[in-house]
Parts: sequence; C-alpha cells; structure tokens
Amino acid sequence: MSKEFHRGDRVRWDAGNQSSTGIVEKKITSDTEAGGRHVKASADAPQYLVRSDKSGATAVHHPDKIHPL
Repeated sequence: MSKEFHRGDRVRWDAGNQSSTGIVEKKITSDTEAGGRHVKASADAPQYLVRSDKSGATAVHHPDKIHPL
C-alpha cells in the first residue's frame, strides 16, 4: 500500500548523498509535465510534486521515496 500525502505536508527525501526537506504542493494522478519532466501517474500510482525548503525548486517523487516529518 502506498503512503498518502496531502498538500502542505512537510516531507523528507533522499537527494544524492544527502536528505532534502520540503512541502507537498500537489498529488499528481494523471500523465502531465511537472517538476521539469514528463510524469507518468494515475489514481492507482500517484506521484507528488514537492517544493524544496533549501532551493525553492520543485521535483516529482513516488510516494515510497518521500517520508513524513
């Protein structure tokens, strides 16, 4: 079962050899362009758009790659 996140949730994810933190901006449930790339997602396999606290940049992650703070 995938983790469920909501807009505004504070999360952490691994970024290379360090961790990053940020806020969930959006749950993505259909194919789209986000975080600078093409995202394949569905209601059964969502991804999440997150904004980095440090850089302010956005990225898209699978729910198993992000963790609640």
